[in-house]
Amino acid sequence: MNETLKLGLILLLITAISAFVLAVSNNATSAKIEEADRIANDEARKEVLPDVEKFEPLDEVKFKEINNSNEEVTEIYEGKDGSGEVKGYTLKTIIGGFGGDIEVITGISVEGQITGMKVLSHSETPGLGANADQPEFQERFKGIPTDNELVIVKESPANENEVQAITSATITSNAVADGVNLAREIYNSQLSK
Repeated sequence: MNETLKLGLILLLITAISAFVLAVSNNATSAKIEEADRIANDEARKEVLPDVEKFEPLDEVKFKEINNSNEEVTEIYEGKDGSGEVKGYTLKTIIGGFGGDIEVITGISVEGQITGMKVLSHSETPGLGANADQPEFQERFKGIPTDNELVIVKESPANENEVQAITSATITSNAVADGVNLAREIYNSQLSK
């Protein structure tokens, strides 16, 4: 029993030291990780809504109103020109895909056009659904009007609201389209007024 107690105390000491080291390293790196995330999000906003000078978060009261009824919407920014006039919006959504959550940012101009879409993070199958973050797929969403719901098709699109799916990744393609459609619906019902 004495030997067991001694081993237990040694194990306790090792885990306490490990926890302390992890806490210190987490504290030291969390600010850098936050900064890297902020920079990545800024770049994504610029990519999906080009031709604007600055981005400002949507009014907090209005965002909470939208977020309360659509928890999948995690952020909305207004894109403004040099004179402060709103030229469009970026909306970040999180939608369930084949392998887990897919984080999508969508740019929409005040003219009601999708200016871009970017998959920020995902857990999709490498070589299949993971191709959702490839520029070739993301470009397929550009220039589509926000009037009608986007539809994923397996062949070449015949209508302006159709987007060709990623080969062998229809579930992922539909999930990305759901994220863009949610952004489109929020724009049409809450932001374009």
